[in-house]
Amino acid sequence: MNPPVPPPAGSWRLLLTHVRPHVWTLVLGGALGLVGSLAGLATPLVARNVIDAFGRDVPLAGPLIGLGALVMVGAVVSALGDYVLERTAESVVLTARLRLIRRMLRLRVPDVDRLEPGDLQSRVTADTTLLRAVCTTGITSGVTAVFTLAGCVALMAAMDPVLLLVTLGVLAVVGAINLLVLPRIRRATNAAQTALGEVGSSLDRALQAFRTVKASGAEERETAAVEQAARTAWRRGLSAAGWSAAAGTSTWLAVQLAFLAVLGVGGVRVSSGLLQVSSLIAFLLYLFYLMAPIAQLVQAAVQLQAGLAVIPRLREVEDLPAEPLAPAETPAPAGTGPAAVTLTEVGFRYGDDRPQALHEVSFEIPAGGLTALVGPSGAGKSTIFALLERFYEPTSGTMAVDGRDIRELPLTGWRSVLGYVEQDAPVLSGTLRENLVFGAPDATEEEITEVLARTRLEDLVRRLPQGLETAVGHRGQMLSGGERQRVAIARALLRRPRLLLLDEATSQLDAVNEMRLRDVIAEVAGTTTVLVIAHRLSTVTGADRIVVLEAGRVRAVGTHRELLACDDLYRDLATTQFLAGAEALPG
Repeated sequence: MNPPVPPPAGSWRLLLTHVRPHVWTLVLGGALGLVGSLAGLATPLVARNVIDAFGRDVPLAGPLIGLGALVMVGAVVSALGDYVLERTAESVVLTARLRLIRRMLRLRVPDVDRLEPGDLQSRVTADTTLLRAVCTTGITSGVTAVFTLAGCVALMAAMDPVLLLVTLGVLAVVGAINLLVLPRIRRATNAAQTALGEVGSSLDRALQAFRTVKASGAEERETAAVEQAARTAWRRGLSAAGWSAAAGTSTWLAVQLAFLAVLGVGGVRVSSGLLQVSSLIAFLLYLFYLMAPIAQLVQAAVQLQAGLAVIPRLREVEDLPAEPLAPAETPAPAGTGPAAVTLTEVGFRYGDDRPQALHEVSFEIPAGGLTALVGPSGAGKSTIFALLERFYEPTSGTMAVDGRDIRELPLTGWRSVLGYVEQDAPVLSGTLRENLVFGAPDATEEEITEVLARTRLEDLVRRLPQGLETAVGHRGQMLSGGERQRVAIARALLRRPRLLLLDEATSQLDAVNEMRLRDVIAEVAGTTTVLVIAHRLSTVTGADRIVVLEAGRVRAVGTHRELLACDDLYRDLATTQFLAGAEALPG
């Protein structure tokens, strides 16, 4: 048998941080529950008086009315206490969820890349739900049960100490068994919650690539994978339920065994004249009444073990380093107009176990105009964008804007002067307007109208049934790929950035719209600095500067004509895309 495993260090402290803001409300709910329990404690005493009244031939109306009133008052006060506790528990869950949500959305990109989205969602939903029972049954009801149990034991001791010793002896044996069961409940609950997170991750994987799954005929395989995760969660949930049931059953068994022992010993004491029948009946009533606080204590221990099981999962997220909160007014970096960016011997790798992604990369992006990054896949183009956005930090070298290291700038202020269009051009669920102003919530109607015209989206707006107020569906499914790309570009332009980053901005556009967008990019490059990643070189043949990357290194820098003349890799790329045929090579 494995020895009990203590909860991770700090689990109790972190558990109390969720409860502490609501401590006085919990005290109120616990006090009401205690009053209701004390009313219940008085019930056997009143019942004994009623039984004694049978033999004295006195009126029973008064004792019976008193007994009924006591029961009613106890029930009402207990119900009120339960409501206060449940309401507080819901508040604790809400606070924990808000705390996690705020933390998750400020996590660094590398940490989110490492964690599964489905598992993160499970921590916000399923794991925090366990805190509800911790606050009610686990803490307050547990404390109330201790006082009730103490009062009940005191009254039983006053009636007959011998029968009390018999009762406590039986309960002690079963209590020792529970001490061995409780750590297993925590381990089983932790395993069950982890498995539940894996179910969410498996389902999220399939839903994120829903069309690919269907197009690949992989429904059955993905269904089998999710079902396998669900069955694992079921098995682990059964394990947790089994140990919890064992703890609960042992409590019931303890009271039943204690009842039999008390009945036997008490019968002997009554027959010998050492105990009255009414006292034995009252003692037995207290014994059955004792079952409630004991069950509460066992359930409290079970819930606390479950809470301690999820605390490490919550703490894992809360302990991750987060980006700083954006102040109400975030100052932008000094300077206006197009930004000049310089990379000096920048090196980077995504992890100690990963190969070097960039090797001493150095080049300049002049203020204003269009600079393009080209090269084969894996050359490091998107990595440079990620470093400029400070999703990651360089492992060596510097990246400077207008001569100042970007790491010295306030993070939110630096990002406020960037416009970023990702390769897959994500569109969020919501209306078209909400997507356009996502990065510039204060944009005016004139600015929106202007950017719609620049990105050739006016026809789309006129075609949609509610215009800008039309919902675009989950991940923008109501829009075509090219429309989503133009919406993403419009969203970036509304920020009026000093540096505009376009990652494959024309990959989903047809030839006509690509030519139009080339004109838009050329126009924007007249007022801001534009940095473009392009596999389709037709987009950047007119760029002021083209940086050719290969295997994380800068291979060459120049214009389209210069690179055709001096760089074999660029010439091969251009030839493959039929761009070199019309070019007269110098010499």
